[in-house]
Amino acid sequence: MPSLAITNDQRPASLKILFVAAECAPFYKVGGLADVIGSLPHALRALGHDVRVIVPRYRSIDAKRYSVKRVERFIDVPTGDNARTTEVLESNYTGVPTYFVWDERFFGRDTVYGQPDELMAFVFFSRAVIEFLRVSDWTPDVLHAHDWHTGPALMYLATRGRREAKFKSVASLLTIHNLFYQGQGGNALFRFAGFTQTPPRLIGEAPGSVNWLARGIAYADAINTVSPTYARQILTREFGEGLYELLHTRRDQLSGVLNGLDLHEWNSQTDPLLAERFAATTLKKRAANKRAVQDELQFKRKPRTLLIGMVSRLFEQKGLDILVEAASQLLQRDVQLAILGHGDERYHAALQSLAEQYPGRVGVDHEFNEPLARKIYGGCDVFLMPSHFEPCGLGQMIAMRYGAVPLVRATGGLADTVMDADRSAKRGTGFTFTAYTAKALVGALDRALAAYADPDRWQAVQRRGMAADFSWKASAQQYAELYRRAIELHPTSK
Repeated sequence: MPSLAITNDQRPASLKILFVAAECAPFYKVGGLADVIGSLPHALRALGHDVRVIVPRYRSIDAKRYSVKRVERFIDVPTGDNARTTEVLESNYTGVPTYFVWDERFFGRDTVYGQPDELMAFVFFSRAVIEFLRVSDWTPDVLHAHDWHTGPALMYLATRGRREAKFKSVASLLTIHNLFYQGQGGNALFRFAGFTQTPPRLIGEAPGSVNWLARGIAYADAINTVSPTYARQILTREFGEGLYELLHTRRDQLSGVLNGLDLHEWNSQTDPLLAERFAATTLKKRAANKRAVQDELQFKRKPRTLLIGMVSRLFEQKGLDILVEAASQLLQRDVQLAILGHGDERYHAALQSLAEQYPGRVGVDHEFNEPLARKIYGGCDVFLMPSHFEPCGLGQMIAMRYGAVPLVRATGGLADTVMDADRSAKRGTGFTFTAYTAKALVGALDRALAAYADPDRWQAVQRRGMAADFSWKASAQQYAELYRRAIELHPTSK
């Protein structure tokens, strides 16, 4: 157990926190990570903390729209035997000071992930963060790192950084948003990251390779995932993605904090993209959104047919395999199925085949379509998330905010946010199943259909979901405690 740097009565009331991540809404968004980086700092600043964010500056970020400005701030970033002179830009567009690492070689692109040099790009970004802090007149109490992209920065702070006055008191927290993505490559990346000697191999690292998420887990002062259930699950072989043994060595430093929602962004009473806005007291108005979805996907306007909605990346993690397997049984019921999402081509093909087999009952849109997404949230009766694993999930929270009843597999954050209405008649907010099978999915749907047949019961489930508190306020308070925990765990400088 690391020695304590401070005692509880020495805790500063206000902390300086630097968020380090690959993406941040609204500047650039691929998934839920961007939503967290775009929302949580605001909630922490409301608690009185000095929170700032640093991300790469991708070419497609609209500098004019977001007031991204040059501030004559250049840094030299080590790249093996050489260094690259790199610019750091700034924006206060969101009210949270946000810094952007701009280097055309690594970030002069329109996509965040999937490039052949992705590993080098994020190693470079991590080292740029360190060099930026070295020349900055602002030093955080805690560096809050997110996912594998920040592993080199955590490794630096925990090794060479402890010998430098600038960094020796900077504690660190690593948030794992999805353990599946780990940033693995050849160990020549250590030299590119500025480490002249290859360190001993970690549990979970293949010979001759580096796993940057494993490095972050090993070197961060504290670690968390984005839901309590997922924090427990990743300690098992089934969900540990090859790192469960390493995680067991850090289990005393591991916790789970549920993600929140930006309640201003997701509000059925003010959302301009809805066909009709509504509140828990005016649920009848939701019908206009259901009709809008049915019209756009060329379904018949059948007000009492159960409309199942799904807005998701189309990958196996999201349960597409059991959904496709269960589809013929699901569609024997009086249901319509609206799916919006992009992903694996095999699921594109399978869903398109279903749409052709069941015209007017299955509709699929693989293009980015935000207006349709909002109408699905605001108009579908059931929102489907049959995930194999789900670190947190935002879709089920958004669905409940918009009066849709979630039908989910009870895993990760889905288990933490959706209470089964058959198991708790007075508190239930949706329908859940446990076994990862098509049979279990169909069984949960049949229970949802039975509840839907009773309009009073169904509306009670809807209203409980709409009343659930998914704001960032409670989560931000938990993160503030985690920062203080990281400071306590941070080894005393020698």
